Amino acid sequence: MPSSRVPRRLQDIIDNAQAIFGYTEGMDLAAFEEDRKTYDAVERCLERISEAVTKLGDMGGHVMPDQPLQKIKAFGNVLRHEYDAIRDDRLFEIVKIDLPGLHAPAREALRRWDLFKLP
Repeated sequence: MPSSRVPRRLQDIIDNAQAIFGYTEGMDLAAFEEDRKTYDAVERCLERISEAVTKLGDMGGHVMPDQPLQKIKAFGNVLRHEYDAIRDDRLFEIVKIDLPGLHAPAREALRRWDLFKLP
């Protein structure tokens, strides 16, 4: 994968995570389960995040070495192909617990990438 695409993929992760945070702000699990538009939007953003991680290819491990990138890629497949097996509470847990742990390192990786780019 061309390295010029790494910043775009990191930005995709950041943008979709921030969208999810905005969609779910102030929600508890019951509100999340009842709001199908938000639920669907969150699923779609998580698919995009998974695809961005996939498109990072081998660079993903270099720019975010401590992230469970294989699990994130695999979850994208679950979202696309086994969507009916996803538990609402697990999806909400991913949003509230796991996603912040990906968002911050993606922001840091993008910041580091920008520091080292040539003028």
